[in-house]
Amino acid sequence: MSTTPRKNTTAGDRKAARRAATERMREERERTERSARIRRRAVVGAASAVVLALAAGVAFAVGGSSGSGSADAAANGPLVVPANASGADGTVVTYGKADAPHTLEVYEDFRCPFCEQLETTTGPTVQQLADAGSYKIDYHLATFLDQGLGGKGSRTALAAAGAALNEGVDKFKQFHDVLYANQPDERDDAFADVNHLLDLADQVPGLKTDGFVKAVREGTYLPWANQVNKAFDKSGVTGTPTVRLDGKKLDVFSGGKAVSPKQFTAMVKQVTG
Repeated sequence: MSTTPRKNTTAGDRKAARRAATERMREERERTERSARIRRRAVVGAASAVVLALAAGVAFAVGGSSGSGSADAAANGPLVVPANASGADGTVVTYGKADAPHTLEVYEDFRCPFCEQLETTTGPTVQQLADAGSYKIDYHLATFLDQGLGGKGSRTALAAAGAALNEGVDKFKQFHDVLYANQPDERDDAFADVNHLLDLADQVPGLKTDGFVKAVREGTYLPWANQVNKAFDKSGVTGTPTVRLDGKKLDVFSGGKAVSPKQFTAMVKQVTG
């Protein structure tokens, strides 16, 4: 009677099996970590493939897939540009002295966690230099994180910021700072709740006029928010925050962290002389 010979498992075979298992575990861990990074950080900078993908999808984000019901109806309503808006088609918010010799361009999304880190770390210095006349700040705002993360918080917050701008540039700047100081986790769409935004507006003295409250509740500036986001899409900027001084990009992040106020000031002096 013939039998099939049984293969003996050698030490080499066992080592090879362990190596194969280790490699599979490593690949699975990398896939898991990569997915988690994409979910947590939709925007890292111009070099991020995720950002490029999201930037390419901006048109979908502003086209109606990030909202529903009455908000969508308002977003498709007539375009109302806030008083005090500047730039082409009123899509820029300019803070500072009009005759400042230099211009700092700041590209942000209200749901961007890196924008929050920059604003809460270096933001006060950025404003102080503008107040001192070193430059004026042109804010270019986006809503594409609604598309990347789901929800409508970026767009709703931007529309509320438009209502603040209608009350005055200083009111916009204060509300802008309050939003970043109270930014939820980017996966939490808390800024989609207009009642929450109105509660935050209490932190800006004199902001909650009847006109402001009405505009926030009715989404008066949602079409403007869409227009602003379209302008951002056309800018060629692929990640937030992006900061440029007189057209020169400033590296405002180092080692994954926002630069210090001292470092930022040194960058500004290097460009302006």
